[in-house]
Amino acid sequence: MTTVTDAEALEGLRDALGQLKDREQVAERLLASSAKHSFDPDKELDWDAPLVEGKWFWPPELVSLYGTPMWQRMSEEQRILLSRHEAAALASLGIWFEVILMQLLVRHIYDKAATSAHVRYALTEIEDECRHSKMFARLISRSGTPYYPVSRLHQNLGRLFKTISTTPGSFTATLLGEEVLDWMQRLTFPDERVQPLIRGVTRIHVVEEARHVRYAREELRRQMVTAPRWSQEFTRVTSGEFARVFSVAFINPAVYPDVGLDQREALAQVRASGHRREVMRTGAKRLTDFLDDIGVLRGVGRRLWRASGLLA
Repeated sequence: MTTVTDAEALEGLRDALGQLKDREQVAERLLASSAKHSFDPDKELDWDAPLVEGKWFWPPELVSLYGTPMWQRMSEEQRILLSRHEAAALASLGIWFEVILMQLLVRHIYDKAATSAHVRYALTEIEDECRHSKMFARLISRSGTPYYPVSRLHQNLGRLFKTISTTPGSFTATLLGEEVLDWMQRLTFPDERVQPLIRGVTRIHVVEEARHVRYAREELRRQMVTAPRWSQEFTRVTSGEFARVFSVAFINPAVYPDVGLDQREALAQVRASGHRREVMRTGAKRLTDFLDDIGVLRGVGRRLWRASGLLA
């Protein structure tokens, strides 16, 4: 039987206290940033301004069909229309994901001291995500497009994931949902080809999501050191499966017939598009580099991430 000496126990206690102190310091900094740099989209954005004729709703290079034979046959007007519907589909996906995230955050803090900075920041992030979901919903309505829910299968997979997810698994999924879209939005908000309202929405989201990413990264790094081995392995597998689900959900097939395109042909061309694969891998690279560094991308999980198309 392996015994733990008093010195080893003391060292373990010091490490745990150090991690708690670090967690609180990060949360305090994020709370201070939230106080200075948070936005009310209802007041910050001009929702009544008319949409600008000829402006895109998403940078053309990020539209799913960009560079495909079908894209070459489309008129400029139809390309912009597709960007309009894909922006609405991404906003719809964002709402789905943020509702999941809010539930995971509430579960994360359920048994933690409500007076801690770590919990207070989690509650602050939930406030942010509520505003973001309302902002995305208002954007969809203002764009004059349908709301594009994820498929029934993905709805049910989301329910399953929320039920079985571990704490490190939850934070891995959080980063997956935030960082790929964040990369796209960082290209969108300074792009003068894009509608001013879209640029305003993405600017708000980028500023506030930067704090969420920091919070999730710091906690996941700690969790991948302190969590039991079974939890770490489970996180590797479930994160890979969620990456596969997320990469499929990133394109909503319903947008194609809504803009007059053949759905089957469009999906086939997107799957064959080298440009689209590069966009998704580039968007995920900062995240996959981080996950690789902290030991998430190993074994079966790594193979699932490759199957998702987000990892080369």
